[in-house]
Amino acid sequence: MFRTIGVIAGVDAEAAALFPGQSANVEALHGFMVRQVQFADRNIAITCSGIGKVNAAMAAMMLVEHYHADLLIVVGTAGKLNGRDGACFQIVEAVQGDYGASRSDGFVHYRAGAWPIGEAHAEPFYAAIMPETGLPKVRVITSDCFMESADHGERLHKALSGDIVDMETAAVAQAAARMDIPWAAIKAVSDDANGNSAGDFQANLKHAARVAAEAAQRMIADLPQG
Repeated sequence: MFRTIGVIAGVDAEAAALFPGQSANVEALHGFMVRQVQFADRNIAITCSGIGKVNAAMAAMMLVEHYHADLLIVVGTAGKLNGRDGACFQIVEAVQGDYGASRSDGFVHYRAGAWPIGEAHAEPFYAAIMPETGLPKVRVITSDCFMESADHGERLHKALSGDIVDMETAAVAQAAARMDIPWAAIKAVSDDANGNSAGDFQANLKHAARVAAEAAQRMIADLPQG
């Protein structure tokens, strides 16, 4: 199972941390650079999508349509929304934090793609069951907003029960659901989603990207053959 795995990272440092130094087979397609490596008897197609939900969803479709990926994995960094222990996480649920309805009494969240009318419902997208990583399993909240407000992060945590926040995973999950393709994600913490996030992200990016990449590689190595 899973002959070709499409891996999506939001920024170059996250993509470069994956299988470093392996393969000079890089090609451009629809504005994406795709690097292919062979690992654990599988073809791994890696791309840096660029940040944000549209970029991530486009990359997901490109990897499925052109490279015939039968599993999508998002790998990279995220901000932490609460005091959950851990520096790297396996994502098992994803929701979008900026999809819904703006009403006089506040913002109401819905499952991405659903009609944002009527009674609120924000069911998550569920990741595929993957080999045990030993990492804490969490829900990620994804939005097209870099989180530099602890107050806003706390509101999202209370509303959607997410532990970490990023800008790609739930968009890939939504695209995967439309294409009936399984997905998974590994994210390492770069910042605490607060007023220090911009500086912390820059300072911690390379280390966190390496931690996430190594965890993702272990997970891929443990996937069943067949």
